[in-house]
Amino acid sequence: MIVGAVCMSHSPLLDRNRAPTDTEQRFNIALKQATDFVASLEPTLTIVFYPDHVNGFFYNLLPAFCIGVEGYSIGDYGTVAGKLDIPEALAMSCVSSVLAQGVDAALSYRMNVDHGAVQPVELLSNGRDISRLIPVFINCAAAPRPTFARVHALGSAVGAWARSCPERVLIVASGGLSHDPPVPALATATPEVRAHLIDGGALEHAQRMARQIRAHQLGYQLGAGTSGLLPLNPEWDRKMLDAFAAGDLAQLDEIADEDITATGGRGAHEIRSWFAALAALGPDYRADVLFYEAINEWITGMGILTARAA
Repeated sequence: MIVGAVCMSHSPLLDRNRAPTDTEQRFNIALKQATDFVASLEPTLTIVFYPDHVNGFFYNLLPAFCIGVEGYSIGDYGTVAGKLDIPEALAMSCVSSVLAQGVDAALSYRMNVDHGAVQPVELLSNGRDISRLIPVFINCAAAPRPTFARVHALGSAVGAWARSCPERVLIVASGGLSHDPPVPALATATPEVRAHLIDGGALEHAQRMARQIRAHQLGYQLGAGTSGLLPLNPEWDRKMLDAFAAGDLAQLDEIADEDITATGGRGAHEIRSWFAALAALGPDYRADVLFYEAINEWITGMGILTARAA
């Protein structure tokens, strides 16, 4: 059975870049509300819909959706590295159910996940371990991406399985809202970057450190107006939050990728994770927005939403 859901933005800069003190206090208060909400649900299994940041999925074989049957955290941006606690039989049951419902999700016994999946689970685990999980990857970073109609179908299919599951299932969505990280694109990449986007593989320590240091610098530059990144878009973020809170998912089925990139930035495509999680709850769910602020230092419009099925 599904006991509830939490949709929340992640940011790789939470562990290092300091936002204004009052902003961080408000975020931490809302995060505590979300962790208390999770604890009250007493979940025994977490399903996390998440985007990858070209760390685990590459153009050598890029599915629109993939469900992890066995997986590993790469440990980027302060998250804990190591094997994930994925119950194999339940994950395979989920895959089989989703396929039977007409959604072509891939499966993986070697899913490498980054902070996009791990950070929200770690943050929400404060005081209660919710790390027994099934990760569900949605391609949000690398074009072409799945349409919102297909994301809706994925979420609905996973939700149908979760409702029949004997576990107490918590749904977590990770990503969004507006943000414009320097994600490389295949069409404009240098030969070296293009080769990595296609062939994949783990970054060397020096490469990963250079990437993370660059991201930290961009956070402070965005606040100073010197980054060159698309500014955060609170108006667009609140429009998305209002639709999600109202249960109005239909209007997003036809949203164009080009519009998302232009208004919310390259990282705003991660709202697909929220979309899937709320679709999993089914119609007439009840939602509360606990927090929203555009936080330049974290290069993200940060939002937290909790929800229960009708």
